[in-house]
Amino acid sequence: MRLIYTKFFYLFLLLILVFVLNLSLGSIIFPASVWIDLLHGHMPENYAGIFHFRLLKAFAAILAGGSLALSGLLLQTLFRNPIAGPYVLGLSSGAGLGVALLLLGGSLLGFHFLSGFTTGLAAILGSMLVLLFVVVLYVKFGNPVHLLIAGLMIGFFASALISILSYFSPAANLQKFVFWSMGSLGNHSAVSLRLIFILLFLVTVYSLFLYKKFNLLLLGEEYAMSMGVSVKKVYFTIILITGLLTGSITALFGPIGFIGLAVPHLTRRFFQTHLHQILIPANVLTGALLLLFCDIVAQVPGSVIGLPINSITALFGAPLVIYMLYKNK
Repeated sequence: MRLIYTKFFYLFLLLILVFVLNLSLGSIIFPASVWIDLLHGHMPENYAGIFHFRLLKAFAAILAGGSLALSGLLLQTLFRNPIAGPYVLGLSSGAGLGVALLLLGGSLLGFHFLSGFTTGLAAILGSMLVLLFVVVLYVKFGNPVHLLIAGLMIGFFASALISILSYFSPAANLQKFVFWSMGSLGNHSAVSLRLIFILLFLVTVYSLFLYKKFNLLLLGEEYAMSMGVSVKKVYFTIILITGLLTGSITALFGPIGFIGLAVPHLTRRFFQTHLHQILIPANVLTGALLLLFCDIVAQVPGSVIGLPINSITALFGAPLVIYMLYKNK
């Protein structure tokens, strides 16, 4: 157990280091003197605005990365499938369809009520409707395999509708939708980040209370039931909390892929365990660390160019998953 605590300590130190680098690097690179002034309780005025923007964006990366990684871990436990991720239930597709109906469908009908709030609201409504459909489906069939198939079909259905809407949509609105689909960690208020933090904190604590049940599920449904676990109740809980987390993150930041898929593999290998009392906090920290790092790359330090965060996570996440699968045979 001492080795586990040591790994957590190094992981936390690395998170702090990457957090500081994330704040320091960008189109304008902070010199060391800025941090010296900050330690003395003073921030130079010419850096204050940039620092505030980067601080909110760094916290956004921590919250989004931790939420998606935790959702990925719980869904891989639910399906007992290493390729399950936060968007396997079709929540991202539902959010994307909600935004597409607002941005693309609204213009066709002559409605123009485009703002960050309405876009987020449309994404939340879309993902929540899909979550409601998934819950009803689970209550009716009670089989995770049905949920997996339903999630894939929802994705295909939403993609088809989005393609039709894109074909008839004006170029300006189509561009807005494309930018949303790339994901963005910037331009979010402190209030919205505070709400995501509260949600992530509550889900993390609640998941830690259920860690014994999650561990038993890995040994099979029959064994878990023989130990007194209400399997359907645990499955329903996982669907609900991962749906809320994934839907909220997608609504606020857009779809961010591969974090929820890659991080659980990475933490299992680093900590050499399948115990959820260790993996739950480890995934939150590692997800935050990985998305912070990806955001540094997306900022292209020293350049005014900013790359889509969704593209960067895929560039790092896809090879990482392939490598993990190869190492685990």
